[in-house]
Amino acid sequence: MFQGPYTILIILVITMALFIWGYWRYDIVAAIALMLATLTGAVPFSKVYTGFSNPAVITVACVMIISQVITRSGAVAFMVRKITVAAKYHNLYVIILCVIAAILSAFMNNVGALALMMLVALRSSLKMKRSASLVLMPLALASAMGGLVTMIGTPPNLLISFYREQSTGQPFALFDYARVGFYVALAGVLFIALIGWRLLPRKRKGTRQPEDLFQIEDYLTEIKIPEKSPTIDKSIREFEKLIEAEFSIIGLIRKGKKHFALSPDEKLQPHDVLIVEISSEDLQELLQAGKIELVGDKKISSEVLKSKEVGIVEAVVPPGSRVENRSAESIRLRARYRLNLLAIARQGNPFRERLREINFRAGDVVLLQGPVDVLEENVASLGFLPLLERGLDVGMKRMAFLPIIIFIFAIFLAGVQWVPVEVAFGGAVILLLLFRLLPTRLIYESIDWPVIILLGAMIPVGEALQSTGGTTLIAHFISSFTKDYPPFIILGLVMIITMTLSDFMNNAATAVVMAPIGVSIAHSIHASVDPFLMAVAIAASCSFLTPIGHQNNALVMGPGGYKFFDYIRLGLPLEIVVLVLSLPLILWAWPLS
Repeated sequence: MFQGPYTILIILVITMALFIWGYWRYDIVAAIALMLATLTGAVPFSKVYTGFSNPAVITVACVMIISQVITRSGAVAFMVRKITVAAKYHNLYVIILCVIAAILSAFMNNVGALALMMLVALRSSLKMKRSASLVLMPLALASAMGGLVTMIGTPPNLLISFYREQSTGQPFALFDYARVGFYVALAGVLFIALIGWRLLPRKRKGTRQPEDLFQIEDYLTEIKIPEKSPTIDKSIREFEKLIEAEFSIIGLIRKGKKHFALSPDEKLQPHDVLIVEISSEDLQELLQAGKIELVGDKKISSEVLKSKEVGIVEAVVPPGSRVENRSAESIRLRARYRLNLLAIARQGNPFRERLREINFRAGDVVLLQGPVDVLEENVASLGFLPLLERGLDVGMKRMAFLPIIIFIFAIFLAGVQWVPVEVAFGGAVILLLLFRLLPTRLIYESIDWPVIILLGAMIPVGEALQSTGGTTLIAHFISSFTKDYPPFIILGLVMIITMTLSDFMNNAATAVVMAPIGVSIAHSIHASVDPFLMAVAIAASCSFLTPIGHQNNALVMGPGGYKFFDYIRLGLPLEIVVLVLSLPLILWAWPLS
């Protein structure tokens, strides 16, 4: 076996390259790294899967579940709507949204908090005729910064606490991060809300009404099946293969009654009127191939797609969702989930052809239609995050505030250190089950499994980096170049390296790589490990330069209509603010000696 430090360093370089390349999702890359480290002997067979029982991983999963229950209860959304309705001036409006997002993210899953606030921001922006693009990126970055305040605010914080326990025998407490994170988050949110949003291009329109974004009316047509048509008694599946060009049957009107989300095996009958989504160029070919009649003018209103039984939802594809890198056809969107894919937009540009064959990407905005009795559940089960809903109204549910009370109680128990964090939040999940606030099915659907796989796989790799002497090797290399510099310069260098890595690879993976290196550097210069671990925690969560650096960044790219360089416009000055402010605060709160 090849158990020396160079082996694990080579594996680490390969892993980082794969993260940056982005061809495979980060959980797949982490699993590859774990297998390589195991097969080369860097990770013992007995420790291959110990990462999945790590307290940090358990806590992340529990927070994801609790966040989902609180979001679904409607209580937070109700309070947020009441607060934001008072914001008539844009500056005040952005400040209120960003502050609320940061507060929620300090205790909830970042993506869950952002998804909730995005819905509020988009609805209020449309109502007040404001550009959503001036709000969504500030909201995403503020949400990421809110996670700096507590140990449960973001996975890197939980991992850093684990590494601190390994190094000193004592983990960071729940609110230890606030000694630095609170002031950094406060300054960051104020910068974003007062100055940062002005750096964004004002021409970006972002998400508008679905009809405006996708212009679906240009592609909706009603056609009628005459008595002598060869398509009679053919199934929907067979009908859609009449011509080579792709088109979609959105609905059927039979004897005056509308039917949507049709089964592919539904047989066509004489006088059926089909609502199809098809381009002008392909319409004539379809009419001739099936000897079909056009009903009136070929363009019809998109209102025909809505009814009391049928709704339309605009949603975004989040990073790591079940549908990412898969097509509507491969997941059997219509046959299995009774959903019609009406449109897809990527970075504000709608796709027009072969929708069923297009692979979804993180940040894509989709327009889905389906029966209201299953629309919300099926959209959620596929991992889509709703933005602007039609025919859906998620209001306050029974005992809506009880999940918040249970969550606060768990935070209190962990905050006063009566029980470990993972026990406090694990107990909260059990209470939610006992009070029937959490359906059993939702337990597994609420967990972002790619993140769990990433953490569980990378933790043993990070431990191998330490046990094989890889971190010591890197620390000595860095120390040899910085031996004539004061320790705070070295600390700043660690932050810059961590921020740079986190801009191009998952922030939790960055923390796993940089935390043991930070510990080794601290030992090499005879300093406390605390400032170095805190520097890694803050820097790993402040990845603002690219849409791939943080899940929040990718989530708003499509709805905001942002380009890659837009992230640099706001992200670069914000990272400088974080760096300049964090260094003295870390040295004040966590001295080097």
